[in-house]
Amino acid sequence: MLRWILGGREAPGSVEKGSLLCIGEEQPKNWFTELQVLKGHFDIVRFLVQIDDFRCASAGDDGLVLVWSVETGERLQELRGHSQQITAMTTFTCNKGGASHTSLITASSDRSLSLWELDTGNRVQTISDLQSSVKCLLVLERLCVWVSGAEELCVWNEDFQLQCQSRNHSDTGITALIELPKNCIAAAVDKEIVIFRLTVSTDSSMSVAEVRRLSDHRDRIRALINVNDGLFASGSHAGELILWDAIDWNIHGYEHILWEESQAGAQPEIRLASPKPSEMSIQHLTTNGRHILAAVGSGLYVYSVLTKTVVAYRKVAHDSNVLHTMLASDSQLMSCSEDGSLRMWEIQELPLPGEPASSGFFGMWSFGRSNKATGVAPKKAPEAAGIRTLELTGDLIGHSGAVQMFVSFGENGLVTCSTDHLLILWKNGERQSGLRSRALFQKLEESGGL
Repeated sequence: MLRWILGGREAPGSVEKGSLLCIGEEQPKNWFTELQVLKGHFDIVRFLVQIDDFRCASAGDDGLVLVWSVETGERLQELRGHSQQITAMTTFTCNKGGASHTSLITASSDRSLSLWELDTGNRVQTISDLQSSVKCLLVLERLCVWVSGAEELCVWNEDFQLQCQSRNHSDTGITALIELPKNCIAAAVDKEIVIFRLTVSTDSSMSVAEVRRLSDHRDRIRALINVNDGLFASGSHAGELILWDAIDWNIHGYEHILWEESQAGAQPEIRLASPKPSEMSIQHLTTNGRHILAAVGSGLYVYSVLTKTVVAYRKVAHDSNVLHTMLASDSQLMSCSEDGSLRMWEIQELPLPGEPASSGFFGMWSFGRSNKATGVAPKKAPEAAGIRTLELTGDLIGHSGAVQMFVSFGENGLVTCSTDHLLILWKNGERQSGLRSRALFQKLEESGGL
């Protein structure tokens, strides 16, 4: 694995496209062999939003929102208007009269909300002097409204007009929002999940009311996601993963991701000492409807929705806390971390008792905290039954700071953002080479050179 040391940054706005660098062919299952550095921000970049198959938007602590082409790495728009850091961002698509139009909504610490026209870069709506900074946004496309979460929950229409709002929710405020069936919304408020119901009257006026509080977590809720049409999940700072019924809001499954001494030996990096709070905290959750991938401290845990158990894990997957994850399939996943890396993983069976664990190609490199023995200690079969491990298959290192998150564009590549103020566009080098060759031959044919 090659570590690219990115040089000093240039002044904001001076460079829109970076040069291409080859990673090499030492990771056979890693097809991200070409990268392009995207410069434009001058502070931490925390958010990425996919606009369509070929565009994404980035935002962070500099208050800027930049729109990029994933195909070329070109900066398409620069959205200026916020005076402080961006705290939330989402696309907003409203279908009216058979036509659909996508805009961008941003929230900032300057206690304002903005609606942006993506094709022109114009700010077409703004709301300022809010009571508190908005921490999360949720779009309800079916009703053509959107919801902001701060110390209060507010419902807005496409014209940025307030439709209804709830009362204040403690100093912590609302940190996450998801949509539930029957016009309901789940909001994470400190240790609780508050369920709201949105009612639409015959005259099209709206009202919102709190209908239930779920107080089963013992610590602050860090992640809240929809799993499928009938389930949602939440993860807490204490390592609690709870699976909820989306209709009646009862607990469907519970897992406290804290390995006890009786489970030692499954992987060499498991420590028997009491874990620190940061090692237990669930930073991020993602799902494909069948499995839930939880980022817990510096580790990764795959939870089966069907069996309601952890089916695969790696206690130490990164050198520092994992910040964002993705399930590419039932057997392949990705994660990024405060250590500056983006890693690819494959779910594999654990070795038989007494059989040494295969370190693969990465055995020659020291990553994570794998300075302990590589062999797996003998373990009784009943203890190991059903539990699998995560094998590292790719290590993408290009950032010099913590990788905050990433967005996948399928065969068009992957975009990461970081505390180093940069974005990196990772691409399939073989595919890109083929595309460039075809473009060259087409130009030669058009000019009569062939």
